[in-house]
Amino acid sequence: MLLVASNDTEDHHDTWPGHPERAARSRAALDGLIEAGLHDAVVPVARREATRDELARVHATAYLDRLEAICDASVELEGPTPTVPGSYRTALLAAGAGLAVIDGLSAGDGEAGLVVARPPGHHATPEKGMGFCLLNNIAVSAAALADRGERVLVLDWDVHHGNGTQAAFWDDPRVLFVSTHQRGLYPGSGFVDEVGGPSAVGSTLNLPLPAGATGDVLQEAMATTVAPVVEAFAPTWVLVSAGFDGHRADPLADLDLSAGDFADVAAVARGFAPTDGRIVLFLEGGYDLDALRLSVGAAAASVLGERFRPEGATAGGPGLEALAFLRRRRDEVLEASI
Repeated sequence: MLLVASNDTEDHHDTWPGHPERAARSRAALDGLIEAGLHDAVVPVARREATRDELARVHATAYLDRLEAICDASVELEGPTPTVPGSYRTALLAAGAGLAVIDGLSAGDGEAGLVVARPPGHHATPEKGMGFCLLNNIAVSAAALADRGERVLVLDWDVHHGNGTQAAFWDDPRVLFVSTHQRGLYPGSGFVDEVGGPSAVGSTLNLPLPAGATGDVLQEAMATTVAPVVEAFAPTWVLVSAGFDGHRADPLADLDLSAGDFADVAAVARGFAPTDGRIVLFLEGGYDLDALRLSVGAAAASVLGERFRPEGATAGGPGLEALAFLRRRRDEVLEASI
């Protein structure tokens, strides 16, 4: 069974007309589950707001103190990240959605989880919202698990680097942060030589890929670079920043991935989990609604061990030759950090 939490019926985070991060994204993602034939496998999870204490594991109290005022004043943050008075509670529900799914999985209620909530989260740093994100949904859940004694892998396959999540766990050896993303995109971070703070050297792994990279590059990165690091870390939970803006139809980036590629990388993520009931996908980016619908359906089916491949996998794009360089450079940085 797939535990699904969404704030779509209480979504009051209105962005301006034409803004890519819009409410229709949630509906498209949920429609993808139906198209994938997963309707009978979906178990809705009751929504709840994240508490102040749960948020404070990740976010600075000064930021939390002013976030509601930011939203009440409809202040536009970096990104551009618009807010309206309804944005604050919508963000609280988005951050609480992952916690609710984790509680359900911990109780044995499902094999995997999916959080379809907005605004997304992985760009929100401990001190500020940015990049369409107000609160870091996945980081709030990862921090809660880490405080329970779990070892958490956060795998971020969004096309943009998850700078906020990296910042939250930069010096925390309980969380392994792995990001594949397109090189040179917003927010301008995610270099391979960013490997973690002094107490957590090696706990950050960034793999920036060139524009036009295809699914074979992503699979090779997972097999040759990510898998050995994950195996050594031995996670007890796997949380995925599942952005689908790497799809070739997405208007905000230039990777050349397909829904079939997201099915493949989701299967890899499922293999990283130690057992059923220990993997949750969190919706991040993905701004072409048709591509988002198909890709969410393909990835969700894959983490359940089902097959839904409305598009084939892709191959032949650039990037394979860069992976060896990235591995060498990371090894050099790690050796110098010892």
